[in-house]
Amino acid sequence: MNFYDFQIARLNGEPLDLGQFKGKKVLVVNVASECGFTPQYVELQALHEDYADKAAIIGVPSNDFGGQEPGTAEDIQSFCSVNYGVTFPITEKVHAKGSGIHPLYKWLTGETKTDVEWNFQKFLIDENGNVVRSVSPTIAPYDRQITDWLDGKN
Repeated sequence: MNFYDFQIARLNGEPLDLGQFKGKKVLVVNVASECGFTPQYVELQALHEDYADKAAIIGVPSNDFGGQEPGTAEDIQSFCSVNYGVTFPITEKVHAKGSGIHPLYKWLTGETKTDVEWNFQKFLIDENGNVVRSVSPTIAPYDRQITDWLDGKN
């Protein structure tokens, strides 16, 4: 299996075809509106704009960590666009851990042998749909370990 084999819906319920990202690097980030790391949306949006030709950002809301994403799909969409001008895809709210874990997150954590630590953990997916690694929520989106990877330096 690889990244392109999974299904996930957008916030509006329409399917997000992960196959559309073939040939691009992808950052999958579990996001939350009420987290101390929420300002990372600024850098995620900047990455989305600066690397649009070779990478994609996908935000995946989860309420699993401190109940910090309690809103409805409409609340989340409004929050992201009004407060951070987010234009990258945001999916339906899912479980990133526990018995109800979404199949995508089950695969991501299985491939990296890591559990999701907290909101804004980043999973790096290569151009062929394989997980490269997981990056801690404390690492900012524009940290060199992410930008060097996007630039093909590591």
